[in-house]
Amino acid sequence: MKAEALENSAAMQGPWSISLPTVKRFKIKAGRGDLHWGDRLFFWLMSTAAVGICGLLGLILAFLVYSALPTITQFGWAFLVEKSWDPVNGEFGALAFVFGTVVSSLLALLVATPLSVGIALFLNELAPRRVAKGIGFLIEMLAAIPSVVYGLWGIFVLAPWLRTTVQPFLGDWFGFLPLFQGPPYGVGLMTSGIILAIMVIPTISSLSKEVFRAIPRANREAALALGATRWETMRLSVLKSSKTGIFGAVILGLGRALGETMAVTMVIGNRNDISSSLFAPAQTMASIIANEYAEATTSLHLSALAEVGLALFAVTFLINGLARLLIWRMKGRA
Repeated sequence: MKAEALENSAAMQGPWSISLPTVKRFKIKAGRGDLHWGDRLFFWLMSTAAVGICGLLGLILAFLVYSALPTITQFGWAFLVEKSWDPVNGEFGALAFVFGTVVSSLLALLVATPLSVGIALFLNELAPRRVAKGIGFLIEMLAAIPSVVYGLWGIFVLAPWLRTTVQPFLGDWFGFLPLFQGPPYGVGLMTSGIILAIMVIPTISSLSKEVFRAIPRANREAALALGATRWETMRLSVLKSSKTGIFGAVILGLGRALGETMAVTMVIGNRNDISSSLFAPAQTMASIIANEYAEATTSLHLSALAEVGLALFAVTFLINGLARLLIWRMKGRA
C-alpha cells in the first residue's frame, strides 16, 4: 500500500518527481538493512576510524600506566605532591614540574588571549579586506615556525632584553609584589610564558576570527540602526555572541601550551624549584622528559619520567574535559 501511494504521488507530481526505486534506495530503516552498499561501507569505515582513535588513546594510556607502574607502586600519590627530584638517591617528585607547566601555560594565556581576540576583531571587523588577508596570512605563518626556532630567538633575543630592560624595570616599580622579586635571570617562567603566548596567538586568533565571521551581518546592522557606536556594535553583537567560541579557542591554545617542549626547554631555565617570582627559573613536565629521558640509566628513573608523562596526559585530559563541560553549560544558558 505504501509503495502504491508513493507511485501515485510521483505520477501526480509530474516529470520532476522522484521515482520509486530512488525512494527505496535512500529510505533508511533502523536496522540499516536496505542501505546502499556504498553507504554501508562508508558507515563502517567511519565507525572503525572513530573506534580506532579511542583505542589509540587507550593504548597510550595503558603504555604510560605500565611504564610508570614501579614508581606508582613505590611512591603512590606522594609522587605528585613532593618536589624532590634526585635520580642518584632514587627520590622522585613531580610537584615542581606540574607547577611550572600550569603557571607558564596560564601566563601564556593571560598574554595571548586579549591580543588574539583583538587581532581577530581587527581583521574581521575593521581592516580592509586586502589588508586583512595579508596580515592574517602572516599571523597564521607564526604557527608554521618550528618550536626550536622560537627557542633560539628566545635565548639570544628575548631573554637578554628581559634581563637588561624589562625585569629590572618591573623589579624597581613592582618589587613589593612577590611576582617581581629576585634577580633578573632573563630565562625563567616569564620568558617561557611570553614564548608560549607568541606560539598560541595564531591558534586563538584564527579560531576567533572564524567564530566572528559566523555571526550574521544582520546582528551588526541592527545594532548600528539602534544608534550603537562601532565599539558598542562589536561588544554587543560580536563579542557577547561569541563567548562560547572564544572560550573553545582559548582551550585549544591551552592544549598547545601545555604540551610544548623544545621552546620551553630552551628558555625556562630548567631548575627543579617552586618560586613565587616570575623571574625565577623553573621546569615543566615536558622539559624534564626531554632533558633526562635519554640519560636515564635506572629503571626507576625511566619509570619516574613515564609517570611525569602520565601526569601531563592526565592534566591535559582533565583541563580539556572541564573546558568541554563549561562550554556545554555556556551553550545551555545562551
